[in-house]
Amino acid sequence: LSLGTAERFHAELAQSLRSGALAGLLYVGDMRRAPVGPHPQPQFEIHFMVDALPQVRAQIVAAGLKALVHPLTDDDLADHTTLATWIGEPLALDVSVLDPPGMNQGVARFGKSDF
Repeated sequence: LSLGTAERFHAELAQSLRSGALAGLLYVGDMRRAPVGPHPQPQFEIHFMVDALPQVRAQIVAAGLKALVHPLTDDDLADHTTLATWIGEPLALDVSVLDPPGMNQGVARFGKSDF
């Protein structure tokens, strides 16, 4: 799978966010062209309401991409492991960089956890 595929999908989601075409899409983060945090390959982050998951999942599958889907809670480690599901084949994450159990300093970055 090429980085170009992910970049095209990222651009499509950003356009959907601007136009309101995908109900429940709240945030499309920057395309990261190198591993970031626990993620072993280039990626970008999106936030959406849980009701939008079926449509988001269908678009990710149609694009042929892999994605880690997880909530934003006060437990960063659980968010990325026990509370997470994969679309496509799972990738090994570097969980050593995550906050310890019961903490999530990343939630402060967004100002809320109730997406």
